[in-house]
Amino acid sequence: MASPALYLSPHPHNFQNAKVLVALEYGRSKTRVVEIRGPAAGDTRSQLPMSRFPSLETESKLCIHGATAVAHYLAPDRMRGCSGKEASLVQQWVNFADSELLQPACAWVFTVLGLLKHNTKDVERAQLDLKKILRFLDDHLRLRTYLVGEGVTLADIAVSCSLLLPYKHAFEPDFRKPYVNVNRWFLTCVNQAEFTRALGAVRLCEKIVPVTAEKCTAGPQQLGQNSLSPSRVPLAEEPVKKTAAQLKKDAMKKEKMEKFLQKQDKLKEQQQRQPEKKAKAEKKEKKDLGVIIYDVPTTPGEKKDVNCSMPDSYSPQYVEAAWYPWWEKQGFFKPEYRHAISKPAPKGMFMICIPPPNVTGSLHLGHALTNAIQDSLTRWHRMRGEMTLWNPGCDHAGIATQVVVEKRLWRQSKRTRHDLGRQSFIEEVWKWKNEKGDRIYHQLRKLGSSLDWDRACFTMDPKLSRAVEEAFIRLHDEGVIYRSTRLVNWSCTLNSAISDIEVDKKELTGRTLLPVPNYTEKVEFGVLVSFAYKIDGSGEEVVVATTRVETMLGDSAVAVHPQDPRYQNLKGKFVVHPFCDRKMAIVFDDFVDMDFGTGAVKITPAHDQNDYEVGLRHGLEFINIMDDNGYLINVPEPFLGMKRFDARKAVLEALIQKGLFKEVKENPMVVPVCSRSKDVVEPLLKPQWYVRCAEMAKMAADVVRNGDLKIIPETHLKTWFNWMDNIRDWCISRQLWWGHRTPAYFVTVSDPSVPAGEDADGNYWVSGQTQEIARQKAAKKFNVSPDQISLRQDEDVLDTWFSSGLFPFSIFGWPNETDDLKAFYPGTLLETGHDILFFWVARMVMLGLKLTGKLPFKEVYLHAIVRDAHGRKMSKSLGNVIDPLDVIFGITLEGLYAQLLESNLDPVEIERAKAGQKSDYPDGIPECGTDALRFALCAYTSQGRDINLDVNRILGYRHFCNKLWNATKFAIRGLGENFTPETAVQDPSRGSLIDRWVLSRLSHAVELCNRGFGQYDFPGVTTAVYNFWLYELCDVYLECLKPVFGGSDENAAHVARNVLYTCLDVGLRLLSPFMPFVTEELYQRLPRRSAQEPPSITVTPYPQCEENCWRDEELDRNVEFVTSIIRAIRSLRADYNLTKTKADCYLTCSDENTAALVNMFSSYIQTLSSSKSVSTLVHEECPAGCALAIASDRCTVHLMLKGLIDAEKEVSKLRNKQSDVQKQVAKLTEKLSKPDYQTKVPQKIQEMDSEKLKQIETELQKVEDGIKTFEKLI
Repeated sequence: MASPALYLSPHPHNFQNAKVLVALEYGRSKTRVVEIRGPAAGDTRSQLPMSRFPSLETESKLCIHGATAVAHYLAPDRMRGCSGKEASLVQQWVNFADSELLQPACAWVFTVLGLLKHNTKDVERAQLDLKKILRFLDDHLRLRTYLVGEGVTLADIAVSCSLLLPYKHAFEPDFRKPYVNVNRWFLTCVNQAEFTRALGAVRLCEKIVPVTAEKCTAGPQQLGQNSLSPSRVPLAEEPVKKTAAQLKKDAMKKEKMEKFLQKQDKLKEQQQRQPEKKAKAEKKEKKDLGVIIYDVPTTPGEKKDVNCSMPDSYSPQYVEAAWYPWWEKQGFFKPEYRHAISKPAPKGMFMICIPPPNVTGSLHLGHALTNAIQDSLTRWHRMRGEMTLWNPGCDHAGIATQVVVEKRLWRQSKRTRHDLGRQSFIEEVWKWKNEKGDRIYHQLRKLGSSLDWDRACFTMDPKLSRAVEEAFIRLHDEGVIYRSTRLVNWSCTLNSAISDIEVDKKELTGRTLLPVPNYTEKVEFGVLVSFAYKIDGSGEEVVVATTRVETMLGDSAVAVHPQDPRYQNLKGKFVVHPFCDRKMAIVFDDFVDMDFGTGAVKITPAHDQNDYEVGLRHGLEFINIMDDNGYLINVPEPFLGMKRFDARKAVLEALIQKGLFKEVKENPMVVPVCSRSKDVVEPLLKPQWYVRCAEMAKMAADVVRNGDLKIIPETHLKTWFNWMDNIRDWCISRQLWWGHRTPAYFVTVSDPSVPAGEDADGNYWVSGQTQEIARQKAAKKFNVSPDQISLRQDEDVLDTWFSSGLFPFSIFGWPNETDDLKAFYPGTLLETGHDILFFWVARMVMLGLKLTGKLPFKEVYLHAIVRDAHGRKMSKSLGNVIDPLDVIFGITLEGLYAQLLESNLDPVEIERAKAGQKSDYPDGIPECGTDALRFALCAYTSQGRDINLDVNRILGYRHFCNKLWNATKFAIRGLGENFTPETAVQDPSRGSLIDRWVLSRLSHAVELCNRGFGQYDFPGVTTAVYNFWLYELCDVYLECLKPVFGGSDENAAHVARNVLYTCLDVGLRLLSPFMPFVTEELYQRLPRRSAQEPPSITVTPYPQCEENCWRDEELDRNVEFVTSIIRAIRSLRADYNLTKTKADCYLTCSDENTAALVNMFSSYIQTLSSSKSVSTLVHEECPAGCALAIASDRCTVHLMLKGLIDAEKEVSKLRNKQSDVQKQVAKLTEKLSKPDYQTKVPQKIQEMDSEKLKQIETELQKVEDGIKTFEKLI
C-alpha cells in the first residue's frame, strides 16, 4: 500500500501550507510531500484546481482537501484535545482562526507583499480588526502558556500559522509591543522543534518593506485562490457557494463574535479605568507597607517569632526577615541534612553547580533568572527527599577584574600596574576581591538561593588552582595542549589576547566615525578603499579593495580566482609594493569571490584570518607590521612607529600621491570591538598555548548523539553539533597578571650540543607543578644534567574559561579522590543560558570526559536570555541593566541615576543610560519582594530564545502574594484557635460538592506541578499553582465557605475546615520552590497534623499524586458549567450597575437533567453571584422585567431588574448620553470626510481617528441597546 501523499502549491507566502506542514511534523511523518506548480507552469501531475490545495491522498486513496481538514487528519489525537471539552475548545479556536483572523491578516499582509492592490480603507479596517483580535488573545494568554490545555494543540497551530505572515512582514516592533502575552506565546510556538523543522527560523518584522504588485510574480492559483482582486481577500479554503441558511448562520456567527469582541473591549476599558481608581489606594498601601517591618528582636540564625498576630497586609520586608539565616544555621541546604554522603541516598541524588558569576560586579536580572530556575529545581528535589546539593562559586574573571582594579588604581593614585609590579598588583587585586567580592553572595542570599555555603568556591582558591595546574600539565604531557604561533583576537589597550565571547560585533551600514581608546579624534570605518598594484615588468595594474588600507604595508601577495578569465594572463607574475622593494606573487585561490569588487584581493597573512589560511596554502611570507600597543613595525619610513589608525590616513595620502588610489565608497561591515576596553580588535600573530579539540569534540558530540547527555530544549542540538563537528583548536593564553599563571617553562640548555630554541617552538617548553619538577623533566628530555638547565616561566595566565571548564569536578577537590567527588560527581544537571553553550557547557563536557572519563552531568537545560520590555539586550549604556535587589526593595529614579555615576561608563554613555531609565522607570521601581521576582522570572521562562521582561509585571505577582496573605489570614480565622487537623487526609466522599471539587482541583494542580518540574516547563507549574490559589481556592471555595462557617451544621463545618487546611498545606508546599519566604511564613502559622513533621517547609515533602488522588473529572465539568452560569449573572449585574443590590435570578434549563444539576449547585450559585434567590425553570415562563444572558446552550440566565432600578430615569440618562455620542460621531465623521484629509493628515493620526470612530460607534450601539432594554421595563 502506497504511503500517504500531501500535495502543496509551493508559493513561499501560501499560509495554508504552514499549518499543514507543522501538523505533519507532529503527526504522520511518513507522508510524502509533493509540490504541484499547476498546469500554467507545465505541471500536470494533478487534475485538481490549485485552489483545492493543500490536499492529502491517504493510503486507501481517500482524498482530503483544504488546510483545516488536512491538518486535522495529520495531527496526533492529543493535539485535537485530551477531553471532550478540550476538543470543543480546540475546534472553536481553529474556526476562529479561519473565519475571523485570516481575513484581516491577509488583507494587510498581501497588500505589503504586493499580492493585492493597495486599498487604504481595507488595510486600515484590517489593522483595526487585528488589534481587536490581538487584545482578545493577549487577555486570554495572560495566565496561559498555550491556547488550550498544557501543550501545543491544533488551536495553537491554526492561530499561530494565521499570524505567521503578519509577524514576519507587517507587525513592526511598535505595533506588537502592547501584546506581550501574544508575543511570548507566538515565539514559544514557532521555537518548538516541530515548527522550526516545518517553517525554518522565524524572524520578526523590524520594518515593513512593501513589495509592488509588478515585482510579485505569484499568480492567484499558486496561493490557492480564484481571485486576488482588491475587493476580495484570499481565504484559507476554496470559496464554496453557500445556501441561504448557511449565509444566515455565518451572519449570526459573525454578529456573535462582534458582540464578544465588543464585550472584551468593554472589559479592557474597565480595566484601564480601574488603575485610575486604585492609584491612590496603591500609593497609600505602599506608604502603609513601608512601616510594616518585623521588629521582634531575633538573633541571626534563631527562628522567627510567628506567635504574634499577622499584619493586616502582605509586606515583603516583614515576610522575608529572619528566615534565611535560620535556614542556613539549621543546615537545611546541606546534602548531609538527611543523609550521610558516604552512603547511597534511598531516593536518589540531585547535584547542580552554579554557573560561577564574575567576581567583578553584581548580579543582574539575567543572573536572577538563572538562580530562580536553579533554586526552584533544587528546592523541588530537596522536598522530594533526594540528597540535594546546589554548589555555589565565583569566577575570578581575569580580564574583567584586571580592568576594574587598574581603573581603580589610576583613579585613586594615578598609577598603573607596571608602576606597582606584578606581585604588588596581584596583592592589590586580592585586596579588592576581599573588599568587594562578596556582593554577589549577598545578592544570592537575598534571592533566597538555597546554596550550601560551606562548599562555596572561588576559582583562584588553592583547591581549584591545584586542579587547573594539574589539568594543564596532564594535557600538555599528552600533547593535547601545545605551543603554536597563530592569529588571535588582540586588544591593544589590554595588551592581551581575548576570547570570541569578549568580542562584540558592531554592525555598520556605511561610513561611520567610531571612538577608539587613545585617539583624540574618532576613526573612520565602513568604507572600502580601492587602489592599484603595478605588475612587475609591465605597465599593467591590478586593482584591489580593502576596509583596512593600513594593512597593505604587510601584504605579501594578490589573490584571484583560478577560473577568473580576466587574470589568466597573470599566472606566474608578480606585483610590486609601492613603498618598498617587495615583489609579491599573484596567487590563484578558490576562496576569492569573482563577483566582489574587481575579483582581485590583497593578501596580508599576518593580520587577517582568511589571508592567514591563504598564506599557509601558498607558503607566503607572514609580515607582522604591528606591536602589542598598535604601533607599526617592520614597515618603511615614514610609517614606522605610527599608531595604526594614524597610519590609515598616511597610507591613503601616499597612495594618492603615487597615483595608485582609485576610489573610496561606503561599505557595510562588521567591526570587532573588545567588550572590556572598547578597543577595535586587531588580528595579530602570537605564540600561544592551544588545546587540541578535535578528539574531545567528537566525544562530546557522540555522547549527545547516543543519548548519554540530553540537551533541553532540543532546538539547540543543531548548534551543538555544528560547533562540535567544526571545532577549531582553543587558544588558552592571556597576556594578563591576574589569573592562573601558566605552569610552563621555557628551557635554555647550557650545552653546545643542544641548539638554542625559540619561544614559538613547543619542544623547548616543559610543564610542572614546581620549577624543580620542571627542571627534572627538562633534564630528562634533553639528556643533560639538571644543573645545565635554566628555566623561565611563561608570563601569561590561562583563559578564565579553562578553569571554568573544570568547575564541576575541581570544586570537589579533583585530582584527589575526595568523599565529595565520589558522592557528587558526575552531577545531575547543568542549567544556564543558551548564549554560553559553547564557551562553557561544551568545554565542561570535553574536559570532564578527557580528564575524568565521565560526563560532568546528565542533562543540560538552557533557558532563554532576558531582555528588557522592548526586546533590547541588557546593557549598562542603555540603562536597562537592573540589579535584582532594586526590584526586591524598590528604588527611586534618582537612586538609579546614582548607580550610573558609580559605574565605569563615560559621560556620554551615562546621559544615554539616564534617558533610558527615565523612559522606562519615570517613578523608579516599586518594591516587589523576592518571592514576586522569582515567581515572575519562572512564569516568563519558556523554552524559547528570549524573554522580554517588563519589571512592572513583577508588581502583579506582588499583589498575588497579598492575595495569598489575605486568603491564609481569613482561613486561619475560619479554622479557629483550637483547630487540630486530622492526622490522616480525609476521605473526599465525606464532604460537600464544593469540598470534593476543590480537592479535585488541588489534585490536578499537584499533577501539573510535578509534570511541569519534570519537563522543565516552569510556566506550566506557575500557571497551575497560580490558577489554583487565585481562581479556585480564593475566588470560589473560600467564598462558598463563608455561609458554612456562619451556619449551624457543625459536621459540615468540621469537614470543610479539614478540607481547607489540606488546601492550604498542599497549596503552600506546591508554591514553596518559587516563593520560599511567604510560604514559610504562612506555613509556620498553620497547625501541624503531628509533632513529628519537619521543622520547615523547606524540608517538608513535596505533594505527590499518589497522596493527593482526589481527581473527579465529572465533578470538574459540572462545576465548570456552573461557573459559566455565575459568570453570566455577574456580567449582567455589572452591565446594570447592580454592585450593591441583590436580584432574583431565574435559570431556564434545556432539560430536566440540566435543571437537576443546577439545583444541586443552586446555593453556591446564589453565594458566588450575590443573587437574592436562584430559581430553576424548565418548561415555565420567566417573569416579565428580566434582563437576559446566555450562559451556554443548556442554560439561559434571567436577572430580575423590575423594582430594582428606575427604568424611566435610566432611559433619560441614556438618551442624553446618546445625544452626546451622536454629536461626537457626526463631528469625527465630518473630519474624516474632508477632501484633503487623506493627503494632509499623517498616517498615524488617521489610524488613531479611525480607531476612535470605531470605539464611539460601538459605544453608541451599546447605549441604544440599553435604551431598548430599559424601555421594556417601563
